[in-house]
Amino acid sequence: MNAFRFRITAALVACILLAVTQPALAKKEKPPQTSHDGLELVQGSKADIAYLLPNADMSGYSRVMLLEPHIAFKKNWKRDHNRAAVNRVTDRDMARMIERGKDLFTHVFTDELEEGGYPVVHEPGQDVLLVRPAIINLDVAAPDVGAGRTYTYTASAGEATLYIELYDSVTGQILVRALDRKADRDTDLRWTMSRNRSTNTHDARRALRHWAGLLVKALDRSKNNKLE
Repeated sequence: MNAFRFRITAALVACILLAVTQPALAKKEKPPQTSHDGLELVQGSKADIAYLLPNADMSGYSRVMLLEPHIAFKKNWKRDHNRAAVNRVTDRDMARMIERGKDLFTHVFTDELEEGGYPVVHEPGQDVLLVRPAIINLDVAAPDVGAGRTYTYTASAGEATLYIELYDSVTGQILVRALDRKADRDTDLRWTMSRNRSTNTHDARRALRHWAGLLVKALDRSKNNKLE
């Protein structure tokens, strides 16, 4: 399967899945038992929503081919942020944030996968699992975009949703599709903390390590043909 074809369709597929599953997440409704392409809902998944190809054998994958992540902000995020912001966000700022996010995602996932015993490679193979990730609905509460060092005080770093698909790297057969939302909010918090690029990066790295850890654990469980 051509990796370029995976990249050019990532945004479209992510938007389709988001349209189908986000209302269910928001309203706590049950998602469909079967996806449009025949994947079946995993009961008790560690992710918010996960679908698995029936009878898929995941036990033979010992290496991972990680595609460049697609990153998309929440609709109207810039407009809503700039209404009350001292340091206004520009399109160039958003582009820089996306590129930094891609680099951070790749580095964190690569480190976690390889530490977990799954080398990250750049070519397909019989034992290679192709991972196509995306961060969607990204809502950064306090982006550090001003000149010099700036601080914003808020109780939340924001939220994001991981959308991920797992494929057989040789045949291109989709095996798993999952979505997991992570929000750094606490409605009972009685104080706020300063946030800048350093704290935002720390919070993002923590979320990415969590998601990468879920993938590693799922691959470990697949050795016994159990994927959650």
